[in-house]
Amino acid sequence: MQQTDAARTRLRELILDGVYAPGQRLTELEAAAALAMSRTPVREAFRALVADGLVRSSGRGVSVVELGPEALRHAYQVRGVLEGLTAELAAERQRRGEIAPAELTALERLAAGAEEATAAGRLVEAVRHNRCFHARIAALSANPVAAASLERLWDQIQVSTRRSLAAPERPDQVAAQHRRLLEAIVAGRGREAHAAAREHVMDTCAASERNGTQEEER
Repeated sequence: MQQTDAARTRLRELILDGVYAPGQRLTELEAAAALAMSRTPVREAFRALVADGLVRSSGRGVSVVELGPEALRHAYQVRGVLEGLTAELAAERQRRGEIAPAELTALERLAAGAEEATAAGRLVEAVRHNRCFHARIAALSANPVAAASLERLWDQIQVSTRRSLAAPERPDQVAAQHRRLLEAIVAGRGREAHAAAREHVMDTCAASERNGTQEEER
């Protein structure tokens, strides 16, 4: 089980980091060689990643998931609803005094890290900070079902949009949206946090669609 978990974790990292590209086929033999493991834990890891929605079965191997434009839009729509919910729940917990100040400080640092990395053009680092920021909000909501669903959606969206990764068209707006969301949570304003989170996700969806179109045109 430990080897299977290790294989699953490492393969997930390689996929999310773009080492294995969207749509790329990967066999058990190739993955076992890359991870210096036997094929058995790799086979079990493939099954787990299929269940996670990160890869699809493809003959004797798997193919990295690649959402088309419509499926990607649907994923963003669901993500918008879930992030609105988790932001609202986090704000309500803050209003009731259930969130430690250290948690909010950590959230502020993640937002600042995303903003700084984006401004410096370190896009891969910015993506990681951004994801951690939103994942921390989901954790603060204390709703594990929503958090797990978001984790799955984030994986699929991150992999499917990596090819069109580019500096945001609206870095100042993204930073401002993060600050608005953070301020609403810190102030315990649930409805405002919900609206800010959903607006941010749907704006990101629109920007992703524009970037995808530009990539096709090139």
